[in-house]
Amino acid sequence: MIETRLAELADAEAIRTIYNHYVSNTTVTFDMVPRSKEQQETWLAERSGALAVIVAQNEAAEVVGFASLSPYKPRPAYRTSVENSVYVAPGSMRQGVGTLLMQRLIEVAADHGYHAIMARIADANPASMALHEANGFELVGIEREVGRKFNRWLDVAVMQRLL
Repeated sequence: MIETRLAELADAEAIRTIYNHYVSNTTVTFDMVPRSKEQQETWLAERSGALAVIVAQNEAAEVVGFASLSPYKPRPAYRTSVENSVYVAPGSMRQGVGTLLMQRLIEVAADHGYHAIMARIADANPASMALHEANGFELVGIEREVGRKFNRWLDVAVMQRLL
């Protein structure tokens, strides 16, 4: 059984391992340099309360995915909107981990009074788009060739859910 909970600083290495897999091997993130342990700890320490990080763990208490909310844009008028991120460990895909993380993230956003959750999905990743659509997000636009990774121009699909 997979359970979700708020991330703790002790989860930094597991989160880093999952994230760095995507940095090094995929186009789902535009980061191009894997995070160091210190960078991951700083990133995690900076997130709490309304912008918390959620982890999913299996029966062996291993972190098999994580999700976070981040400010959507820095200007004050955007403060009621957040951007989400969801990452599942490669060996734990298609087991409902992403759905559990997404549902918990939506609850956190709603509980903290946010009005909109935005998802910026690199390379229009079909699995991520399906996950978001299944959780009430709608496609609101495509940003054409806004990133470049692995010698490819990449589009970003923008999806939104109003709370």
